[in-house]
Amino acid sequence: MTDKTIAGQCVAKMIDNDTVVNGLGIRLISAEQGRAVLAMTVRADMLNSLGQCHGGMSFTLADAAFACATVSNNQAGVGAHAAMDYIRPGLEGDVLTATATVRHQGKSASLVEVVVENQNGKQIALLHGRSHNFEQAFIDSEAG
Repeated sequence: MTDKTIAGQCVAKMIDNDTVVNGLGIRLISAEQGRAVLAMTVRADMLNSLGQCHGGMSFTLADAAFACATVSNNQAGVGAHAAMDYIRPGLEGDVLTATATVRHQGKSASLVEVVVENQNGKQIALLHGRSHNFEQAFIDSEAG
């Protein structure tokens, strides 16, 4: 079923137009205004030399959730800064879930916190991001 809310429409547009997100198999779990949840299954081609999920893969998942949470408020913008703390490794077969929450939504900037967890609820990483907002809508909310 298609999400008809403005948050759902914005996040769907963001994900549908992102070839990296789609190529990694990142999928939308839920979206609401100021919050987005995305998931990704760790594949063999996502592992580093230690046999663990490459940090760039978990960062990409968190970054995509960050972008979706920001755009869920129908605010166009781009990431300006992101910092990731890695807590424990993801392993092949793990389902990583990134829950992004907008902590501050301003005209020119948004602050977002993203928690990445595995299927057992163990934290994998934390991302803190700041977006630069364009003070314009991401989609025309009057369009169907």
